[in-house]
Amino acid sequence: MTIDPSHLLTLADISTNGPDTEGLADFLRGFFGPLFLVIVSIVAIFFLFTREITRFTQFLLLAILIGIVFYVPGIIQAIAVALAKAMGVNE
Repeated sequence: MTIDPSHLLTLADISTNGPDTEGLADFLRGFFGPLFLVIVSIVAIFFLFTREITRFTQFLLLAILIGIVFYVPGIIQAIAVALAKAMGVNE
């Protein structure tokens, strides 16, 4: 069994080009997205069963805000640009 040297990744290739992170954000979003939803569901059910409606409402609002930032990452840039324009900062 022989190893073809053209397929080996050298340390020089990594240092000059950097690691290939294409699609990393999509992979992480696909992996942690369902996990986030499961955790939110379990905590929400706990608050409902213990009849802590105020904490349930606070948790639900916070979970929605975190979910928006997680599933729509471009919204952070849009909010930052809107705030900068509202404060009179020119690009």
